[in-house]
Amino acid sequence: MPERDNISCEEALKRLAEFIDCELSDREQDTVERHLRTCRSCYSRMEFESRLKERLSALSSDDVPSTTRDRVRELIKRF
Repeated sequence: MPERDNISCEEALKRLAEFIDCELSDREQDTVERHLRTCRSCYSRMEFESRLKERLSALSSDDVPSTTRDRVRELIKRF
């Protein structure tokens, strides 16, 4: 594995949402995956975010109060 393919935790976490959604190039996907195999902290974060996404996707928008939707939208705007 070439040294240039190693990434930091910061870089892995920046790419995490795209990794979970399989939106990275094959090379980037492999690079993040290699990092996750060796970093327990980042792997745990990926597991948490993947499960959260699954649970949120399973909800119907009718199940979520409008105040909660507004709050989530506001949080998303901040980030």
